[in-house]
Amino acid sequence: AGAMLKKRWMIFGLILCILSGCAVVRWMDNKKGQMNNPYVITSYVTAEDGQRIAYDLYDRGHRQVIVIAHGYYNSKQAILFREMAELLNDEYDVILFDFRGHGKSRGTFTWTKKEYLDLETILEMARLKYERIGVIGYSLGGATSIVSASRGAPVDSLIAVSAPAEFGRIDYQFWRKDFVKTAIYNFMGEGRIGKGVRPGWPWRKKIKPIDVIDQIEVPILIVHGDSDWLIRPWHARKLYEKANQPKSLEMIRGGSHAEYLFRQDRAGIIQLYKDWFDQTLTKPAPVTKSRRYSSRLFSFLFE
Repeated sequence: AGAMLKKRWMIFGLILCILSGCAVVRWMDNKKGQMNNPYVITSYVTAEDGQRIAYDLYDRGHRQVIVIAHGYYNSKQAILFREMAELLNDEYDVILFDFRGHGKSRGTFTWTKKEYLDLETILEMARLKYERIGVIGYSLGGATSIVSASRGAPVDSLIAVSAPAEFGRIDYQFWRKDFVKTAIYNFMGEGRIGKGVRPGWPWRKKIKPIDVIDQIEVPILIVHGDSDWLIRPWHARKLYEKANQPKSLEMIRGGSHAEYLFRQDRAGIIQLYKDWFDQTLTKPAPVTKSRRYSSRLFSFLFE
């Protein structure tokens, strides 16, 4: 077991070096990700420790807002996150932001050790304007969202997508076919837009989502692909088992990792999110099944 863990970290270190090198030139592609949307307001906030955090507000005058927290090597300029924001914007205002070490935010990425400060700053800003706040966190952004919600951040409903139970037990199964598809999309396709990272030291002690998820007092939907090559489904099951009610677990058959679930089925995933927020950000209504997904969706809400 020790040899296998060491091998995984060696592979991870090699990939980290490659990605860090690619990040130097990714800013050239990021320019292609600039938007010309009259409803988008771009600005900055300052986190508690002084890091400047960039964000885009998709402002259509709604009373509720969805904050999207990206994962590693991503940013608010990434094509898939911008598409999500547009598709959610008919019912909610949306905030996309860059974690430290990504996109236009400053600093280096601390691998979830300090990123909760970034998210909490965004949420505190949002609370000044909006009555209700929902959060969708992806991968390490999902882990950060769990940590922030457990600390009492102003979140009224949470969706954690492909979140790890703990950073040190991420699986890295690079031999799975979805890893190859993801790599091709990120390095040869439109997925390269908005990608890059300025990484810090990854082995500093962090808060583990599995240790704090039972401190969350708002509804939580855990979404995971059963073919996730990076964070295997057992992470989602462990998080779900320990989470408080109201909660729901949605395991997507054949689903890949994080935002690539959306890429596989844009309409279905957006409907899944809207169904959840319709139930948990507005006045509670009778629980109904999603038109696309049916496996225990929301069946544990308000029991």
